[in-house]
Amino acid sequence: MRRFSKREVEEFYRRLAASRPIPRTELEFINPFTLLVAVVLSAQATDAGVNRATPALFALADAPMKMLALGEERVAQLVRTIGLYRTKAKNIIALSRILIAEHGGIVPRDRETLETLPGVGRKTANVVLNVAFGEPTIAVDTHIFRVGNRTGLAPGKTPLAVELGLEAVTPARYKHGAHHWLILHGRHVCKARKPDCAACVVADLCRYGAKTPPAGMIAARADVKAEPKASATRRRAPPPADSGGAPKRTLPRKRGRERPTP
Repeated sequence: MRRFSKREVEEFYRRLAASRPIPRTELEFINPFTLLVAVVLSAQATDAGVNRATPALFALADAPMKMLALGEERVAQLVRTIGLYRTKAKNIIALSRILIAEHGGIVPRDRETLETLPGVGRKTANVVLNVAFGEPTIAVDTHIFRVGNRTGLAPGKTPLAVELGLEAVTPARYKHGAHHWLILHGRHVCKARKPDCAACVVADLCRYGAKTPPAGMIAARADVKAEPKASATRRRAPPPADSGGAPKRTLPRKRGRERPTP
């Protein structure tokens, strides 16, 4: 798979940014703590499903002390529509207890400390750092892992390899929004079972070899075409037209004597 050039990477992100001018998470939250809880709940679940369950939870508990006061069983009942809800409720109570005991009830702002909390891995920590604190982190979930590999932007065998690849190629001015652009692109356009290549603004840059529509349609749907190479050959000018507007046709000369005109 041919790697992206710097110009192609720049154009890739420019188009994604133009298609979604305000990059933001689809999870609903109130503050860094509720964001942390929402991301923990979103593991192996959809953002839409989490958003249906959290309003009632956050109305009662928007801080670690309030969450601890609810108790594990009450939290579990409030989020029971989410997969693995009992394990997640246990982790939420445990991380709330640690935040109170070790961090004064404040969500820490560094990855290593966040990853020590129950139910928090590298992806969750990166989301919190990016969304709550504005850090230029790129959290690689299943959607971003697929986009990085399928498009060829940052191929890798593990989420960490894709994350490091994206950090290496992504221009600095796009790093803060890169997580959101890539995850939303993977969720709504570059879908797992059948990518919607006809609606993709970067389809002509993508290295995926099994695009769903014809190549011509892909090029037509791209918002901005890649700049043509300087070495491209120039097209020849059309032959001059006669007075009737049609191009002159040169007939081959016949050998031998010409017949006299009657």
